Amino acid sequence: MRSTSRTHRTSATSRASRAAKTAAAVAAGALALSLTACGGSDDKKSSGSNESTKDTGTTVTLPKLDGTTLEVAAVWTGAEQANFKKVLAEFEKRTGAKITFVPAQDPIINFLGSKIAGGQPPDIAMLPQPGAIKQAVDKKWAKPLGAEAKAELAKNYAQGWQDIGAVNGTQYGVYYKAANKSLIWYNAKVFENAGASEPKTWQDLLTTSQSVYDSGVTPFSVAGADGWPLTDWFENIYLSQAGPEKYDQLAKHEIKWTDPSVKEALTTLAQIWGKKDYVAGGAKGALQTSFTSSVTQTFTGGDQPKSAMVYEGDFVQVNIGQTKSKVGTDAKVFPFPTVGDTAPVVSGGDAAVILKDSKGAQALATFLASPDAATIQAKLGGYLSPNKNVDFSAYPNEVQRKIAQSLIAAGDDFRFDMSDQAPQAFGGTPGKGEWKDLQDFLKNPTDVAGTQAKLEKDAAAAYGSGS
Repeated sequence: MRSTSRTHRTSATSRASRAAKTAAAVAAGALALSLTACGGSDDKKSSGSNESTKDTGTTVTLPKLDGTTLEVAAVWTGAEQANFKKVLAEFEKRTGAKITFVPAQDPIINFLGSKIAGGQPPDIAMLPQPGAIKQAVDKKWAKPLGAEAKAELAKNYAQGWQDIGAVNGTQYGVYYKAANKSLIWYNAKVFENAGASEPKTWQDLLTTSQSVYDSGVTPFSVAGADGWPLTDWFENIYLSQAGPEKYDQLAKHEIKWTDPSVKEALTTLAQIWGKKDYVAGGAKGALQTSFTSSVTQTFTGGDQPKSAMVYEGDFVQVNIGQTKSKVGTDAKVFPFPTVGDTAPVVSGGDAAVILKDSKGAQALATFLASPDAATIQAKLGGYLSPNKNVDFSAYPNEVQRKIAQSLIAAGDDFRFDMSDQAPQAFGGTPGKGEWKDLQDFLKNPTDVAGTQAKLEKDAAAAYGSGS
C-alpha cells in the first residue's frame, strides 16, 4: 500500500469553528475502537442487490449501455484490484457495458501522460491524490462530472469529500475509496503482558511506550524505507498540535517549513523516533523496513515480536491478514492520540476522474458515487468508503465498522493527507522532497533546524514549479 490522497478543500477559516465537533467525533471513535473480538459479518443484503444500503427506497438509476466499451485505470494490485473488478462486473451486469481494467503504475499522472500521448487514454482513472486531479485539470485531461454524478455525490457525500474532488469550483472527482490514517495498531498480547493501556494523549503514548519497553519489547515499528508513512506520522502530530488552520496553510505552503509550529511538531516526533531502543532496529533498521514489514513484524513472533505498535491507516488490516494474528483479538487499534487541543483526523482517498467524456463514462462515475458500488467492495474487506449512505453492517468485521463510523462521524472535520496535497516533487516522490527529508530526520532526530531548512528548500522549489 501507499498513501492514497492531494489539492485543497474548504477554507481553513470556515472550518476552524468545527474543532470541538471533531474532538467529539474522534472521542466517540476512540471508545468504539476499543475492541475485544473480531465480529462476523451481519450483512443485510447481498452484494448483487439492486437496492441501496440505506432504506431510502431508491437506488442509483443507470442507462442501458449495450455495445459500450470502457477502460478504467488504477494503480491497484492483488486483492484490491480483484475486489474492484467485482464492482465493475456489477456495473456491466446492470448496464450491458463491457469494462477493461488497465493496471497503472505510480506516479499515475506520468502513466496517464504516456497513454494520452499515444492517443489511448482510459475512460476513467482512479487518481490517488487531489493534486493529481488538479494536474489532470491543468493539463486539460479531466472532464467535469455531469448532472447525474453530481446529484449522486450531493446525496451521499459530506461537503468536504465533494470539495476535494473539485478544482476552481468545478466537480471532477468522485472519491470512491478513503483511508483513515489516524490509527495506531498494537499487539494485544504484548500490551497485556506489559500492563499497558490504550493511550488517549501523546503523554499517555509515551507512558505506554515505556511500559512496553520495560516489559522487554521494542515499542514501535517505523516504516522508514517507504517515505510516505513518515509524512503521515508528522501530519497527525502537526494537525493535532498546530491546529487545522496552520495545517491548511502549511499544506498550501502559505507558511514556511521553518515556522515555529513545524519545529514543535518535529521536536515532538523526536520523542519517539529519537528515543533509544524505542524503534525496532534503531534508525538504521527502520530505514530498511518497508511498510509491509513494519506491520508483519508487529504481529508475528508470539508475545515477543520485534515491536508492539505500528502506526498507519485502516489498510493495515490487509497486511495483518498475512500473519496468523486476528484483527480484534490479537491485533487491536486505537486512534492517534491527542497531541494538542484535539485528536487528529487525517484521511486519504482515491477519486474516479473522467478522461474521455461519454454517456458510459458518466454513468460509471455516477455508479461509483452510489452506495450500491461501495457496498459491494465494503463487504469484501480491506476497503473504506467516504460514502455516508453505506450501511456500516456491510463491513466484514467490527473493527472495520468502527473505523468507518469514526470517518463518517467526522463529517467535514477531517484533513486530507498533507503530503498528498503537495506537488508530486515534494510530497510524493521516493528519494526526494519531504519523503527524503523525513528519512534523514529519522536518521538524526536531533537536527530539527537542519530538517526544517531542507524541507523549506525542497518545498519552495516544488511549489514554485508546480511539479
